[in-house]
Amino acid sequence: MNINTPSRSTMRLTRRGRLALAGVGTVLAGTAVAVSLIGLLSGASKTATLLIPEGWRASQIYDAVDKALELKPGTTRKAAPHAGLKLSNDAEGNPEGYLFPATYPLRKGTTAESLLRMMVDTANERFNAAPVAAGAQRNALNVYQAVTIASIVQAEAGTKADMGKVARVVFNRLERGMPLQMDATLNYALNRHILRTSTDDTRIDSPYNSYQRMGLPPTPIGNPGEDAMRAVLSPPRGDWLYFVTVKPGDTRFTSDYIEHMRNVTEFNEQRTATAHPGTPSGSPHGTPAAQTSR
Repeated sequence: MNINTPSRSTMRLTRRGRLALAGVGTVLAGTAVAVSLIGLLSGASKTATLLIPEGWRASQIYDAVDKALELKPGTTRKAAPHAGLKLSNDAEGNPEGYLFPATYPLRKGTTAESLLRMMVDTANERFNAAPVAAGAQRNALNVYQAVTIASIVQAEAGTKADMGKVARVVFNRLERGMPLQMDATLNYALNRHILRTSTDDTRIDSPYNSYQRMGLPPTPIGNPGEDAMRAVLSPPRGDWLYFVTVKPGDTRFTSDYIEHMRNVTEFNEQRTATAHPGTPSGSPHGTPAAQTSR
């Protein structure tokens, strides 16, 4: 898609015009926990369950359902458009963001369609509650936009404690007409989970390229949990525009680009010191990388 073509990907929350950006740091939270099939004993009966972790993408969930129900790979993905999912009109039939992370029972007769409906119904129950709608309105959002931002927060925040600040960075950038420049959106476009983003990556032609496009991506980039949604609805006050995780548990937020670059330098030093010999760029042996001006 041509990056100059108007589309849903150009949705903005700011009333201001474009503002040139000196540089930005981002942090990509790691996704991955394995699918968990748990046996729960209740008397003589045994009920299997499927655990969907916070932040998983629809593609991961489809694969997990296929495995849990012993279906041919790709079955759940093909079933999704015909499952009768009660999605927001803004979703345009795409369930990304509405496959709520939780533990779901796998009873006799459970199908891919029924599992997907259960996930979407759970999301609607959580997201359409009065406090969520009120919180979204308070931040000049509709619920779908709130879910989209929550999915970015879920992917970018290193810890639950950082979620509110990451949400505030997103709001601050949108309000200033700055591109989000979040690595997580590029990873979604490229269907990968890595910690480094190259200059070439930032040039890809995609509505999810938040380096090239203004505003929010056209859809959520994963399925956020309640903590991420809560962070979006009630973020702390702050003027932060940049952040980088220098080392695990040490994410630094700032509004000052020079200070941010000092943090990036420290991050690079930490990564060089801790990386194993021969570790390629983007390996999970390092902490998430900060993006700077190009």
